[in-house]
Amino acid sequence: MIQKVKRSLSLYLLLAVLMLSACRVTKVNVGEYRTQQGRAYTYAKGKQLWILWGIIPLTRTNVNTPSHGNCQVIGKQNLGDTIITFLTGGIITSRTIKIKVKRNQEDSSEEYQ
Repeated sequence: MIQKVKRSLSLYLLLAVLMLSACRVTKVNVGEYRTQQGRAYTYAKGKQLWILWGIIPLTRTNVNTPSHGNCQVIGKQNLGDTIITFLTGGIITSRTIKIKVKRNQEDSSEEYQ
């Protein structure tokens, strides 16, 4: 009986961790990103750390953005971030920040190096 309860609890806990990792995505389009034509690629990445269940920032992450300002800022909690949160009981949380830019033929090659 106890073995069944432990197995059920483990399954529910795993399911909860997987569900939490998928529901924390924020996308913000900046400038003319949405109307631009071209293929999107990752311009820069960073990781933001928080303590006390996301109340106080532990680090301030400065992620590079393009000079023209047309980009998409994506903040998400992926599986690795969820594992960090789970292992520390939520005391330390992390969030991945990604900057996406669209590349087209009119842009100069210097902008994307």
